[in-house]
Amino acid sequence: MKKGFICLLLGLAHTCVSLASSFLLYDLRCENLGNPLAIDNTLPHFSWKLTSRQPMRQCAYEIQVATDSLELTRGNVNLWNSGKIRSGQSVMVPYKGKGLRPRMLCYWRVRVENEHGEQSAWSSIQRFAIGILDHRLFNGKYIGLAEGDVRSPLLRKSFMVKQKNTTFLHVNSLGYHEVYINGKKADSQVLSPAVSQLDKRSLIVTYDITPFLSQGENDLVIWLGQGWYKKPGHFKAQYEGPVVKAEISVLNGGRWETIAETDRTWTGCESGYTDMGTWKALHFGGERIDARIVPSDLSAGELNKRQWGTVAEVDIREHSVSPQMCEPNRIQETLAPKSITPLDQDTWLVDMGKVLTGWFELQVPQLPAGHEISVFYSDYMKEEGTIEEQGESDLYIVSGNPDGNIFRNKFHYHAFRYIKIVNLPYKPDSKHIKAHLIHGDYRAASTFICSDKDLNAIHDMIDYTTRCLTFSGYMVDCPHLERMGYGGDGNSSTQTVQTMYDVAPTFLNWMQAWKDAMREGGSLPHTAPCGGGGGGPYWCGFVVMAPWRTYINYNDPRLLERFYDTMKAWMDYVERYRIDGLLKRWPDTPYRSWFLGDWLAPKGVDYTNPVSIDLVNNCFISECFEVMSKAASVLGKSEDAVAFANKRSELNALIHERFYRPAEEKYATGSQLDMIYPMLAGAVPDKLYSLVSNNLKRYTAEQNKGHIGVGLVGVPVLTEWAIRNKETDFMYNLLKKQDYPGYLYMLNKGATTTWEYWHGERSRIHNCYNGIGTWFYQAVGGIRTDEGQPGYKHVFIEPQIPEGVTWAKVSKETPFGTIYVGWHLEGNKLKLNIRLPIGVTADVITPQDATEGWLDNQRISILDKSLRLDNGSYSCVYKF
Repeated sequence: MKKGFICLLLGLAHTCVSLASSFLLYDLRCENLGNPLAIDNTLPHFSWKLTSRQPMRQCAYEIQVATDSLELTRGNVNLWNSGKIRSGQSVMVPYKGKGLRPRMLCYWRVRVENEHGEQSAWSSIQRFAIGILDHRLFNGKYIGLAEGDVRSPLLRKSFMVKQKNTTFLHVNSLGYHEVYINGKKADSQVLSPAVSQLDKRSLIVTYDITPFLSQGENDLVIWLGQGWYKKPGHFKAQYEGPVVKAEISVLNGGRWETIAETDRTWTGCESGYTDMGTWKALHFGGERIDARIVPSDLSAGELNKRQWGTVAEVDIREHSVSPQMCEPNRIQETLAPKSITPLDQDTWLVDMGKVLTGWFELQVPQLPAGHEISVFYSDYMKEEGTIEEQGESDLYIVSGNPDGNIFRNKFHYHAFRYIKIVNLPYKPDSKHIKAHLIHGDYRAASTFICSDKDLNAIHDMIDYTTRCLTFSGYMVDCPHLERMGYGGDGNSSTQTVQTMYDVAPTFLNWMQAWKDAMREGGSLPHTAPCGGGGGGPYWCGFVVMAPWRTYINYNDPRLLERFYDTMKAWMDYVERYRIDGLLKRWPDTPYRSWFLGDWLAPKGVDYTNPVSIDLVNNCFISECFEVMSKAASVLGKSEDAVAFANKRSELNALIHERFYRPAEEKYATGSQLDMIYPMLAGAVPDKLYSLVSNNLKRYTAEQNKGHIGVGLVGVPVLTEWAIRNKETDFMYNLLKKQDYPGYLYMLNKGATTTWEYWHGERSRIHNCYNGIGTWFYQAVGGIRTDEGQPGYKHVFIEPQIPEGVTWAKVSKETPFGTIYVGWHLEGNKLKLNIRLPIGVTADVITPQDATEGWLDNQRISILDKSLRLDNGSYSCVYKF
């Protein structure tokens, strides 16, 4: 539940200010990243946050950018001195200085002024670098070992350093990589790079290796793993085995000098790791780790003992190569086993206590060289006490070393709670077993706790599940069975994950993959990267919804600016399959199948009914028209804005005309989704809205026995409708059901992550039903965004209090700082504690039945529908 309170002190480590200053700058970001070593453009954006002992407003800022950090401290600015800009803007402020070039290393700082003319001290100096933006200017050749069984080679190069100046290593690997300099790992990131549409684009990861270097000879090892780059595979790989292009450059006198690059002079050898899976659905396999070959360390002395051979220069077809613009993966948590149980002679079952995505580690004592230990993974224990086989396994081969061996994954990962270890002739000690949770190094952005333990448990399960599914610059349906970036699962969960975590860079990377996956004429697959998978318009339409939601949640306009043409191209594709104004089924393709409406609703709900499918898809397209209209307005495309708004109005009229059944007073089949979606899309006439809403509740009671009756598409639709319409008790009663179907049913069955099916079939870690997550923050917590002022610059605070819940404490980290709302019911009083960061205003909505109100012990008029608050801490009390 508590990911560690997000507090204003987090960023102070990045701040260097006068103690006398009454307000401080912290959490400085460039392109929503901290001190990025290689961004993918020459017009960066800067962001910062402010904290103060007293309420204040930023009324001006001044940014300085230079190529020399020491000169910058002296006030010598050679790139951009903005001067005093009268503005309260502190999020995604665009660079407006001299032209920047690829490879430039730049330094920046900012100071601000408040409404009293008081000026802050300069922030600490931050840095950013422009990456390699033209692959033709990237020095080096793609190299690898000769094609064969070596799927995880060590590639080595010695190079000379005359003087320890700033030195960058740029690595463009097709497949995973790790970097070692003089025996030390150059960064704690793992499973790099992030995903991309590898037949169209690969990513460059840049490292500052300066701290690892010494004058004279230095040793570089790049350890490669296949990952997605397989032949045959999803991306038309040209080479059986991973390849890499790399370049080491040192900054001398303001110019970069290449001192090493990949070519035939490198040497290579096998590492002892081999990928055993095809990386196709249900066949991801694992790693074969031969400890007889794996180096004990990567020091020069150890490496010199190995047999090194020549490498091959590989001719890789031309494709886009660009800097990685999202956070790397890192180990976020290490778990000890909950239990170790014998299953048979030399066979052991390990329970890690919860499902996770990441690595398994096992330490074994001395065993005969060549002894093989098999390890099988599962997220699911069957009722008879055996694990569900899910196509994930590793093979460990013992070295015979007297000190034993430690086996750990490196270029593969698993989703598991249970591990079956076979052919281990002793019971392993719990201290010799670890599991490492891995996900993107994004930051937590929310906390939630309330008086209802069931709500807390549901929230925490969803929160943790999103962590396990969001890594490598995208979000997966499940990390083990398919491992695909399904657009439908993404659409369903975007609002949840963007509320709970700071993942704007993740969505920038993922949207790039969607753009690269687009076919001629605007056609899209259902997953990106890779393509393929089953789905429908809700899946492809991720390209419309994700940029808009990222803009609203983070005030990050880059996705709209970069991908508007992609969004529009898909909408043009949709137009080709609208018959008499309504979208109908489009054809399957080699890269896309099915035409779904909802997906995996509970048993007894006919979500495959063609009428329901047509209704759901047309309601979704109505939402897409609305988003396209709003996006066009933001971008200044007024004609497009009007055209899309008109299309939405016309479609909504057709939805009501075609799908409403007056005699039965319902839409389509009358399922929860069929009733809710026309209301949410705006297709229900005002005069019928209450009737439809009441019938929804009646059908829920009669047909669903008061339970949730929707699936992947329906969960976020239900959630948003309930929040907008303040249907708090309706939603609360759905969530409180202990039996099937429901979230508490999962928890009562031992779930630690949400499932693929409501009844638990297949995957026990999945992205189907996580769209409920926003309800905890927007309804119970009462913090709602204002689309007119994105990034939580202005919010509405209006807790929707379920019957029986007596208190809640909610925080939301925003681009401006932390919003906190805590409320407590005491008799006939509602007490609200509110904290707003600098740059944020809020309208606190007056409770409908309030008879008296106080703000900080001062009586206020309850005739006002809302109370406008600026940054600061407040205590509100309403009496009923």
